[in-house]
Amino acid sequence: MTTPPLADLLRLPPYQAYSYSYPHKTAYRPLEPARPLSAIWAGERRDALFLYLHIPFCSYRCGFCNLFALARPDAARVEAYLDQMERQLEATTTALDQHRFVRFALGGGTPTYLDASQLRRVFGMVRTHASIDLHAIPAGIEASPETIDAEKMRVCREAGVDRISMGVQSFSDVEVRALVRPQQRDVVDRAIAAIREAGFPTLNLDLIYGIEGQSVASFLTSIDTALAYRPEELYLYPLYVRPVTGLGRIAGKEGKTGFRLQPEPLDERLDLYQAGRDHLLAAGYTQVSMRMFRAPHAVDADGPVYCCQSDGMVGIGCGARSYTTHLHYSSEYGVSRRSVAEILDDYLARDGASFARADYGIALDLDERRRRHVIQSLLIQPGLDREDYRQRFGSDCLDDLPQLRDLLELGLARFDASRLALNDAGMARSDTIGPWLVSDPVATLMRDYRVG
Repeated sequence: MTTPPLADLLRLPPYQAYSYSYPHKTAYRPLEPARPLSAIWAGERRDALFLYLHIPFCSYRCGFCNLFALARPDAARVEAYLDQMERQLEATTTALDQHRFVRFALGGGTPTYLDASQLRRVFGMVRTHASIDLHAIPAGIEASPETIDAEKMRVCREAGVDRISMGVQSFSDVEVRALVRPQQRDVVDRAIAAIREAGFPTLNLDLIYGIEGQSVASFLTSIDTALAYRPEELYLYPLYVRPVTGLGRIAGKEGKTGFRLQPEPLDERLDLYQAGRDHLLAAGYTQVSMRMFRAPHAVDADGPVYCCQSDGMVGIGCGARSYTTHLHYSSEYGVSRRSVAEILDDYLARDGASFARADYGIALDLDERRRRHVIQSLLIQPGLDREDYRQRFGSDCLDDLPQLRDLLELGLARFDASRLALNDAGMARSDTIGPWLVSDPVATLMRDYRVG
């Protein structure tokens, strides 16, 4: 992907792609030969690791979802998956040798799709094989309203989980139906009541904008409804219609990722974003990134941002990614039910010894490590610390990526002391700036990947 001329960046619409992780999983390929985890992690710091467990099951598949997840699996498959995940956790922690986990997250999919006894089992395997007391570290779980009940919430809170993130997407029944999401308002109300009764210190709610038929007024009504629950965090996500998803099939989008900067017509999402942002700022929330807003009453409101995309992350489960300084690895990526089921079957058929090796991923050279650091730092507040970059890489970020100067010239960023930080206009264009910083080799790998 050749970086466009300076003036073209502002002519592009602000919604190109979400730079959730870098490199994106569509840039991963088979590792030949497979690499022992003990060797991969030998040169890494292992005293402050993040443990992530992936539960790839849901009660239904939303029309916009492109996550690695399978809706309504049979009960035997779920039990077999938990068996295999425990084998992987044991093999992985053994390969890590001396280590310490300081953060934990259970994601998916929908981890609360599991019943209360299965959740207890997951927390038990974490205590047994990872030697973690979740009460002593930040621990989060993702949830969906229809999967929440009081018993599950008690199990999670008693295990030490202190952050629960729930996708509501909209409080409008019409908009929820447009997302192909069979969700009812009273179910959401009961779910939030159960979460609050269990006493989680941090509740995050996700909302989506850009839904068919949505207006600024209806979006702000959803935000006001969410604010009535006083969530410690709110995420505002722009809707993307991606290949192979339910909405993508309706729109006729094929499996090609087609990753390149697209000069598509402007749409209403920018107006919705700006209205939502201004509304939350007026309510006292602090903007952390284009998507994330934190309440003034949040626990450790000035503390570190929740992030499970950092180096030193150990992923367990089919679909989970692991990040070291020089290598990212995972299982293969799929979206369609057929593709996800096939990848899951391969995972369930593996022998325990195979989990001590990584066989699918991407190696990061110096340029890719620099770009990853810049993308992850620049797109959140307080921005990219120029001196920290120099200490990490022995060079100046403005010399390594001269296009960063363009952001200043375009009026999308500013220097605060030694930090390069996006201003309001730049933050609104995070989903263009992220792809704009992707290297040509990674963009080619992503473009050539066919999502199944």
